[in-house]
Amino acid sequence: MAAVRKPVLLGLRDVAVQGRPKGPGAWTASKLGGVPDALPAVSVPTPVCGRCGQLLALVVQVYCPLEGSPFHRLLHVFACVHPSCGSGGARSWKVFRSQCLQMREETQDAQKQENGLAAEDWCEGADDWGSDSEEIPSPQIPLDFENDSKSAKDVDCMARLQDLNLHDTILGAAHPTPPGQGLALPTLGPQFLPYYICVVDEDDYRDFVNLDHAHSLLREYQQREGIDVEQLISQSLYSDGDEKYEKTIVKTGDMVFYKFMKRIAACQEQILRYSWSGEPLFLTYPSSEVSELPACSHCGSQRTFEFQLMPALVSVLKSTNLDLSVEFGTILIYTCEESCWPQNHQTPLEEFCIIQEDPDELLFK
Repeated sequence: MAAVRKPVLLGLRDVAVQGRPKGPGAWTASKLGGVPDALPAVSVPTPVCGRCGQLLALVVQVYCPLEGSPFHRLLHVFACVHPSCGSGGARSWKVFRSQCLQMREETQDAQKQENGLAAEDWCEGADDWGSDSEEIPSPQIPLDFENDSKSAKDVDCMARLQDLNLHDTILGAAHPTPPGQGLALPTLGPQFLPYYICVVDEDDYRDFVNLDHAHSLLREYQQREGIDVEQLISQSLYSDGDEKYEKTIVKTGDMVFYKFMKRIAACQEQILRYSWSGEPLFLTYPSSEVSELPACSHCGSQRTFEFQLMPALVSVLKSTNLDLSVEFGTILIYTCEESCWPQNHQTPLEEFCIIQEDPDELLFK
């Protein structure tokens, strides 16, 4: 029996983040760039590059609670923007997972929703990574955290007090933020312009997209590399679960690259693909890292694929006064399959990522 394909959600750049949202409206939002937001009682990650020692810039923040879990859950992906670290690999990229228990009242409110979408439904087709704040409306279906007014007011009040002494938070990792005082990273490190991320279902999206541009790109690739696209198409008609790459590679990595291009053809602007415990979309032939993933450093459980950053993200990461940039093909994010979180834990747990370089970056510009 063929394995059931996991649903895939695509992240697209949405409207710019205005100001500095606080409280649940900040940490329930998924975004690219800006500064990382913190869950209540969890400190903000402030990682540095393993090569140059400089502060890393936030690339994406993804709010992604798991179905049936009582936890809020937030993932942050950071990268070094220093030019000399462009090929630094995993030492120049860091991934952190933060969690905190939902309040009892909040859980009850979610269960009472009739027309809304509960946070626990995220991995079963939830369509929102954006904010539900009244000040900044969500681009998709809203997640309702407004009923947790006490928690929101407490967090906002704490944040206002801390804003009077931002210089005291520079030490970050060395002095974790006290419980209930989740704050954004001080504005001293490199930052990309912040934008919300909206979500579409891959299966729904491909029905409404013109593929002419993608086909044109593939034809250019064929002419440049001397590859018979029709032959590749005929060789790609294996089922996803039983496909054997060694029978279909025309050149080293060509078949994998073609499959990547074919899959994203319906939505070239996707900056993120989310599929908890699903299959990553490889850009180049997978290395041994994929089959030798390190276990969770805290509980020892295996890690599972959760999402990946896509080539289109490179061109939408912008800065105002600095010429910041990162270069990559795709970044594969793997997290603890048990999503472990020790009781009363207050610091983010580091997860694992694999960097695949872009074999033909011009196609995604």
